[in-house]
Amino acid sequence: MSSIKPFQATDLFNFTPINLDPLTENFYLYFYHQYLYTWPTLSYKSVNENQEPTGYMLAKTEGQGKEWHAHISAVTVDPNYRRVSLGSYLCEQLKIVVEPERPINAWFIDLFVKCSNKTAITMYEKLGYSVFRRVIGYYETGATPPTDIKKVNDDIDAYDMRISLKRDTKNETVRDNGRKMHVLPEEVVF
Repeated sequence: MSSIKPFQATDLFNFTPINLDPLTENFYLYFYHQYLYTWPTLSYKSVNENQEPTGYMLAKTEGQGKEWHAHISAVTVDPNYRRVSLGSYLCEQLKIVVEPERPINAWFIDLFVKCSNKTAITMYEKLGYSVFRRVIGYYETGATPPTDIKKVNDDIDAYDMRISLKRDTKNETVRDNGRKMHVLPEEVVF
């Protein structure tokens, strides 16, 4: 059984087993510190009965008007705690924090996931997320940015997935057939 606790800077010393997992994206220390300082209520961890970390969530708010939303930058689970819905639990906790009754009052939550990560995509779809658009070359690490929106590659492209929240009563922040909408990374602006 895991419980949710606030993420603190000193927790980074205890996340090594989680962050060494190949499915977990790693960031520089200042990235974590920026989230903890700027969006402290959107950064939290899960811990087991011995208070050992089992996963964490890093999220932020961004955009204006109907683009005001929460963005999941990282949600990760210790490999020993996968397949027990802990990732879903972490995502649902974020939804509770950013719903309209709360001060954040977001229109939607979004995230980027590699198109080849079928397990994560399935989890997000079960939570109600849908593909809003495909970002061509989002995970490209080469010096030349992509220029052809028709050239898809599941290993470097990302799905921008979203779930609309209660504030979006007309579901204006999501779309059908988002997998057919292709954009380049520089077109993703909030």
